[in-house]
Order: sequence, then C-alpha cells, then structure tokens
Amino acid sequence: MLPRVLDSRRRALLLDFFRKLTSVEQPRIWFLALLVGIVSGYAALAFYWSVTALQKTFYGASEALIESGAAQLDWWVVLLVPMVGGLIVGILLAVFSDSGRAGSIAEVIESSRIRNCELSMKNGAVSALVSSVSLGFGASSGREGPVVHLGATLASFMTGWFRCTPIQARTLLGCAAAAAVSSSFNAPIAGALFAMEVVLGYYAVKAFAPIVIASVAGAIISRFHLGNYPAFFIPDHGLQTFWELPAFALLGVVCAITATLMMTSIIVTDGLTDNLKEKLNYPLWVEPVVGGAMLGVIAIGLPQVIGVGYETTSRVLSEQYGFWFILLVIAGKMAATSITLATRFGGGIFSPSLMLGALTGGAFGIVATALVPDLSISYGLYALAGMGAVAAATLGAPISTSLIVLELTGDYQTAVAVMVTVSVASVMTQQVIERSYFHWRLGARGLHLGDGPQRYLLDTMQVGNHMRPRGSDGSPSEMQSWDLIEQGVLLREDEKLSRALPMFTQGKGLSVIPVVKQTEGGGNTLVGALFHIDALRAYNRALVEAHEEEHG
Repeated sequence: MLPRVLDSRRRALLLDFFRKLTSVEQPRIWFLALLVGIVSGYAALAFYWSVTALQKTFYGASEALIESGAAQLDWWVVLLVPMVGGLIVGILLAVFSDSGRAGSIAEVIESSRIRNCELSMKNGAVSALVSSVSLGFGASSGREGPVVHLGATLASFMTGWFRCTPIQARTLLGCAAAAAVSSSFNAPIAGALFAMEVVLGYYAVKAFAPIVIASVAGAIISRFHLGNYPAFFIPDHGLQTFWELPAFALLGVVCAITATLMMTSIIVTDGLTDNLKEKLNYPLWVEPVVGGAMLGVIAIGLPQVIGVGYETTSRVLSEQYGFWFILLVIAGKMAATSITLATRFGGGIFSPSLMLGALTGGAFGIVATALVPDLSISYGLYALAGMGAVAAATLGAPISTSLIVLELTGDYQTAVAVMVTVSVASVMTQQVIERSYFHWRLGARGLHLGDGPQRYLLDTMQVGNHMRPRGSDGSPSEMQSWDLIEQGVLLREDEKLSRALPMFTQGKGLSVIPVVKQTEGGGNTLVGALFHIDALRAYNRALVEAHEEEHG
C-alpha cells in the first residue's frame, strides 16, 4: 500500500512540475527573451558596423586599430575630424533630441525602476545615431552604453507591443542589456550577470533563465558575424606565486583612486559646462564643436585617446608601453573622456574605464616588478587586474567585470588575482563615493535608485492613483478641505507619494490632505483627499511586490 501512495505522490509532483514548466507565462517570456536577444544582438552589430564605417572613412582604420590610423594622419585632420563630428552631433541634438543628450545605461536603470520600463523610440533612435556619429568621428567614450540603451529601447517597444506585465518588462529590459554586453565583449556569462547586477539591481531565479537565453543569443550572433574572438588581445600572464597577492590588494587601492578621479573629473567637467552655458546662453550645438576641438588638440599629441581605446588597452596588456608614457596617457584619456561626455557627445563609460584600468595596472606593475623581480617577471597581469578593478569600481559591477576578465583569459589562477584587486577597489571606491557612476549621475537628478526600493518606490506612485474621490465615504467636508487648502496644506493629483508622506509626519497629527487639480485660469479645483492610512497601505503593497520580484 505504501509504495502505491509514494508512486501517486511522485506522479502528482511530476505532473505539477510539468504544469508549471509549461505554464503560459514561462514559455512566453522565454520566447520573448530569445526575440529580444536576437534583436538586441543585431542592433549592437549594426551599431558596430556603422561606427566602423565612419572610422574607416575619417581615420583609415576600425576601432581595433584607430590609434595607429590617427597617428598617421596630418595634425589638422586629427583636429578637424572631431570638430566636424561635434557639429553634426550638436545639430542632431538641437533638432531631434528632447533632453539635449544621448541616452546611456543610466537612463535604462531609471526606466527599469521608476518609469515602468518605458523608453521613447524617438529618443532611442536619436541617441543611437548621435553615439554612432560621436564614436565614428573619434569621441573618447565607449560603445557598450549606447548599445545597451538601444537594445533596451527596442525591448521597451516590444514589451508594449506584447502587453507585458511590469515584472516581465523589467526582465526583458535586462535581457536586452545582457545581449548587448554579451555581443560587445563575446562574454555571455558576464553579459547575463551585468544585466542583473547593474540594470535590474537584483538576482532573481525567474529572471535568470530568460536573461541567459538573451545573452547567449547575443554572443552567438556576434560570433557568427565577427568570429569567436575576444574584445582584447590577452597574452598569457599566469600568476607566478600566491605571495604576489598582497601586491594585487595594494593595486586595488590604486585603482580605487583612479576610478574616483575619473568619476569626479567627469562630474566636475559636466558641472562646469552646464554653468558656462547658463551664464553665456550659447546655442546647444556650440558645446560639442568646442569639445571636439579640445579633443582634437589632445589627440594630436596623444592619438591613444581617440575612440574606445581597445588598441591601447591591448598594447598595455602586451607590455608595449613604458612607465612615464603610461602616466601621460592616463592623464590624457581622463581629460578626453571628461570633455567628451561633458560636451554632449554620445557614448558610455565602460570602455574608457577598462582602458584607464589597464593603464593604471600597467604603471603599478612596472614599479612592482622592478622592486620585487623575484615575485613577478611581467606587468601584464597587473594591467589585466587593473582593467577589471577600475571598471568594477566605476560601474558598480564587481561580479560581472571579474567574469569578463575570466571569460577573456580562461585562466582561473589569473582570476584569483583579478578578484582580489576588484574587491579591494570596489570597497574603497564605495567608501569614498558611496555609489557607482550611473547612480551618481542619477543622484544628480534627485533620483536615488541605488538605495533600494524603500527609497525610490514612492517616486513611482502618483497621489491621484491612491486618493479617495471628492465626496466619497470618510472624506473630509468641503469646508474642512478648503480650510486646509487656504493654509497651504494640499497636494496635486500628479504629485508623488514621496512628497505626500513627509507632509503627514510633519503636519502635527494630520491624517488626511485635500487633493486639487489646477484649472486653466490657474486656480484649484478640489478632486479628492489622500488619507495617511491609504498612502501607507499602497507603499506597503509596493514593497511586498518588489520583495517578491527580487526573490522570486
């Protein structure tokens, strides 16, 4: 009798498993993930081809050899090309862009947290075009940010088309980011984890499978069309002895300083540019033209600052530069990237942070190998570890950047050294700046999305969606409502609960606040009332839903 009971239980469990596996939601989200991965992969490929075509036209070389191409041109060409690119970028932004800037990963994070994963197709197309022109004409930025934004824009359109739920939309936004990063670096594992670590901000079991599907699709597309090659040339730099690990921990501290200086330089330069525009009130197109001229002046002496920096990064990893020249290139690249991003050129921060990390690690490695030659015979491994550490500290992505290095090298012993450097750099940078570059930029707009859902959820909830309509049961009388309005205690229906809740706690026991709508003449019309208890219940529900999504 007992075996029959066990068999029936096993059958029931098996049937329940297959029922869940073949439920409507799971196959649908997997299919959409594959579709997003294919679309994002080809979008990234098209972006790469467009940038390559422009670079070959103006520099005579693709991004892998653009440093060598720029070095062979006349000085006036190196100066003029970024200026012409800046003029085109300025015109595109002035005529077609709503925000006056090209979108990047920060906007994708914002969309996934507080904008219901909505990204404008128009802004996405303009941003992709601006970023393509920027990089094609030599902007000192990266292409990973633009392709993530482009893929996310296409995913946003698809989620609306297929009427996805908010949770499904966020997952598909992560799928687009994973496919974009995977196709850029030929690193599907790192692409999947980058999407969860940076874009979604959490690791959820339900999101993992779709994101992996999309990431693998992006990598396959890249390998099919471009070949199965890593983004950088990585020589064999094996770790000589584990006694060398303290040096990599110290390198982590140095990389934290580089990451902090780079982020501070970009933010300060951006602020100075905004202040200058406010005072002089010049047309928007002037900024990228002047920025292109400044970039060209630097590139005349240091062609290494042109473009994404893959050739320079590969040369540092191959130990082709000396100590003082590396320091000069670090200063030049940091200045060029800050000018590029501050003057409205398109592009991301991923590739510049990899290049600056490799340069920092290379300079440190030259000193370390000279001081203790018995422990290490080359500085290439330090450059490799520095590449991952500065990128991890800047992007707030220690896990995915460590895996990028692991996928590029395939050497687990090397990965130990990289992990030590990455972890120290990430912790040190977090102590100084307290957030990644993306969240720093969002914080400048008043969006604190890196502090968890308890901080940003209230910014997603409108008062009008949680108020009780005028005249409903329990609402205050007309007289009581207008008395409060005359005292300045009121809310507008399009305001957020992030403003409403503090009003209750600061209002000396206030339990209800009247909600008004502005009339055409500038007056107020009473439309309802927001109760403290209703706002708290809505907030609690949102927190529970966020917790279930993040741990589902």
